Amino acid sequence: MRLGRLDHVGIAVTDLAAARDLYERTLGLRVVHEEVLPDQGVHELLFRSGDAFVQLVAPLGPDTPVGRFLSRRGEGVHHVGYLVPDVAAAVAELRAEGVEVVDPAPRTGSGGTVVAFVHPKSVRGVLVELVEEGSGHRDGR
Repeated sequence: MRLGRLDHVGIAVTDLAAARDLYERTLGLRVVHEEVLPDQGVHELLFRSGDAFVQLVAPLGPDTPVGRFLSRRGEGVHHVGYLVPDVAAAVAELRAEGVEVVDPAPRTGSGGTVVAFVHPKSVRGVLVELVEEGSGHRDGR
């Protein structure tokens, strides 16, 4: 499997409004997409930065994956997303190589994208998100 270009860096935050203000006022970025994803337990903001996005994710509750991440590690980089042409094929190939995945089958991500996560245990401690190119990508693309 070959990863495509960097799609986004996901950053976990506790206060989405304060983080938004920092990224807009201090860093000069603008929100190009906002979405609440109840099935993933997050409220997200996407900022365009060159050819990629900065994604801020705030938990909808403490018992969500991002809520648990924040309680263990605090705010900071949560995951890195890369484009792939076919998430289902990429997951199948990784599993065949013995790589542990969080999502054994693709699911719908923000803006109608198709995504799957690779477990950090298999990628040197980094949670990797595979994002299918051309799958109804987010605003500002």
